[in-house]
Amino acid sequence: MASLRVFSLFLILQFALPALGARSIVEGEGEGDAAVDLNSTNFDAVLKSTPTTHAIVEFFAHWCPACRNYKPQYERVAKLFNGPDAAHPGILLMARVDCAMKVNNILCERFSVSHYPMLLWGPPSKFVSAKWGPDQQNSEILSIDDGRTSQWLLNWINKRIGSSFNLDDEKYENENTLPRNSSDPELIARALFDVEEATVKAFEIILENKMIKPETRSSLIMFFQLLAAHHPSKQCRKGSAELLVNFDETWPSSHFLLSQNTKEAAKTDTTTGNSICGKEVPRGYWIFCRGSKKDTRGFSCGLWILMHSLSVRVGDGESQSAFVAIQDFIHNFFICEECRKHFYNMCLSVTSPFNSTRDLSLWLWRAHNTVNERLIKDEKALGTGDPTFPKSIWPPRELCPSCQLSTSTPTEIQWDEDKVYLFLVNYYGQTLASSVSSDTDKLIGGQTEVLNTDDAMSGTASAVSVPAWAALGVALASITFGALACFWRAQQKNRKQHKVWN
Repeated sequence: MASLRVFSLFLILQFALPALGARSIVEGEGEGDAAVDLNSTNFDAVLKSTPTTHAIVEFFAHWCPACRNYKPQYERVAKLFNGPDAAHPGILLMARVDCAMKVNNILCERFSVSHYPMLLWGPPSKFVSAKWGPDQQNSEILSIDDGRTSQWLLNWINKRIGSSFNLDDEKYENENTLPRNSSDPELIARALFDVEEATVKAFEIILENKMIKPETRSSLIMFFQLLAAHHPSKQCRKGSAELLVNFDETWPSSHFLLSQNTKEAAKTDTTTGNSICGKEVPRGYWIFCRGSKKDTRGFSCGLWILMHSLSVRVGDGESQSAFVAIQDFIHNFFICEECRKHFYNMCLSVTSPFNSTRDLSLWLWRAHNTVNERLIKDEKALGTGDPTFPKSIWPPRELCPSCQLSTSTPTEIQWDEDKVYLFLVNYYGQTLASSVSSDTDKLIGGQTEVLNTDDAMSGTASAVSVPAWAALGVALASITFGALACFWRAQQKNRKQHKVWN
């Protein structure tokens, strides 16, 4: 039992990554303000972790009358961009630092604060561990000298990023800066935040609808194993591993058979559901998957990206097990009935096990296009589609010119599947995914048992060579996937023995 506890600690530490999110610093002092209060202890961490493309930092002093008078002007603009209720979230982080506090002296010196209030603009990452001066050349950090009123500041922002935002904008108005994912493959990198959001949302739906039952536990465990090894977000891998290690204590089988435990189960579910991707998630908004209309894109977009990313990250020997995990997860936990049945019927039409990552990722790509074909017709007939992001057969020629050999109609395309596979690996792997820990192969002495080896086929070489980074990442993550399965079986066996002895 002691060895299992040591392994549990190793497993959790392997995925651990200290994270400080903007949510934790908004709460408490300054609560209710839209602008995020920063100080020397969290400045770099918050600007490093924000999903936004741009940032404005106001340096001020709380004793300064001009600063107090300027705060409502700054706040009015911040409310357009900061937080889940903002009209335009995920674009610009608006923050402030009180230079009158001694703890911030060195921080304000780093940015050569010479007057109050002083506004600096730049990519968030450029503020991290940086120094700035007014005479600094070729710097991406710029001083904003024309932001005396909220309208002047917003005019400066609009000119800088080519937008046309208004101070009275509501949600889904003037969405002319939404990412156009039909032409720029690099934009998928921002979808990592949406994949985290979709992961948490999916788990929240499971908990809210009390969907963890004796007949669904095994499929959820299998999906957690897949996430813990191959989720593109490191903090989601960590959270999934923690939930997996504690799964039997949190949701034991007997827990569902005793009616008197119902209230306690609901309490446990509520307190457990927010940790799968870290405390800063959910953020309450979408970035890459944000639609131009309310209730378009969002969760379904994020969930598809997660599944595509999983399909290109698993190893050849895991492809069948990953397919079963995704199939059973959608069948048991995706609450949209028509979509669930359509996807499950496509899964049932598979006649032979998957032998490779290539086979799995191309099957999921075809399935996604089949879904899009159906939705193109439905949305055209009902007028329910997103006018800015209409459903289409994917990938478009703008994203992958070499993928399409010929096009008869928008839905009848002859594909070069070798090129499509390389595109999928690069798009959902290298560009989207976070790094895989180099310590993965150290877990439990390098054991490499594959999850459900009875169902998984032995790995075969793909028809197309995969980049070295992908091969290494798949190999390391595959070890984790197998290690998690091995540990889970050992843990359950030990618990059963313990119950018999007692």
